[in-house]
Amino acid sequence: MSILETDNPRLLLVDDDETFCKVLKSALEKRNYDVVMATTVADGLFMAEKHIPEYAVIDLRIGYESGLELVKKLISLDDNTRIVMLTGFASIATAVEAIKLGAIHYLTKPANADEIVTALNKNEGDSSVLISENPLSIKRLEWEHLQKVLMQHDGNISAAARALNMHRRTLQRKLDKKPVRE
Repeated sequence: MSILETDNPRLLLVDDDETFCKVLKSALEKRNYDVVMATTVADGLFMAEKHIPEYAVIDLRIGYESGLELVKKLISLDDNTRIVMLTGFASIATAVEAIKLGAIHYLTKPANADEIVTALNKNEGDSSVLISENPLSIKRLEWEHLQKVLMQHDGNISAAARALNMHRRTLQRKLDKKPVRE
């Protein structure tokens, strides 16, 4: 049965980790979604234009590209698309930008299919979320600041490095590291 012949909601899944994509695609199909999958921003946009999705799960970092661009383009195609941003590189700056651009939720990896489906269907915020008693560590604050400056320069690493008075490769190395936990 082709994607266009079912009544199941269409979901676009874009992540550069092909194995992760295949596993998540299978898990979401078991939860009655018709999943179209892409591993690049360009392929994700092509699939979205060909099969306008009701739902989307987009990785923040797709190769060397930003999933935020894809969020923006998906919303311009259909502002009713419910998008969850998924990332292993979570930061306050990228979470804020994802929501501003139209994502309805922001999840950090590892997230399982049930958590993703819950996020896709969540309509309200949760005021009972616990507030940390401890301030962020210096390393985490640095990482958050780097993310904020990078967002201010539209993801342009060279421009962000100049603004930070830092060598571009140094900034790239710092950004390539996983963020430290609080």
